[in-house]
Amino acid sequence: MKKVALLCAALVFSAFANEPEEFEGLLTTPGCAAQGAFADCYLENYVCGSDGCFRTTAAGVTTNPPVALYQHNTGKVYTIDTSKLKLSEMREGINKNGVVVIGTLDVATNTIKATEFKSPPPPKKSFFKGCL
Repeated sequence: MKKVALLCAALVFSAFANEPEEFEGLLTTPGCAAQGAFADCYLENYVCGSDGCFRTTAAGVTTNPPVALYQHNTGKVYTIDTSKLKLSEMREGINKNGVVVIGTLDVATNTIKATEFKSPPPPKKSFFKGCL
C-alpha cells in the first residue's frame, strides 16, 4: 500500500515538475547584466552581442545574441533559450522592466526554455497642465 502511495506521489510530482513557470524581470543581454549596465547598455549588444562588436562585424549582418532576464528582487540572471519563440517578437521588451517570460527552468544551466513572452504595457499618455 505504501509503495502505491509513493508511486502516485512521484507521478504527481513529475507531472508538476515540467509545468511552465512565470519569470518576471528586466530583459537584457548577459553581458549587460554582468556589468550592471542596464540603462547604459549600448544597442550594439542587442544586435551582435557585445560592446564594440560593430568593429569586427560586417555592416548589415545581424547575429542572434543571447538574451537574459535579470530579476531585481533576487539578483539572479537567467539565460533565455528562444528557440521556440521569434526573437523579433521579443525585441519590444528589450531593456524594459516588467517583462514576463513563461517557460521551464533548467537549473543545471540556469536557462529558461521560453514558450511564451509578455511585454509590459506602454506607459499611459499624460498631458502637462501648467506653464513653462
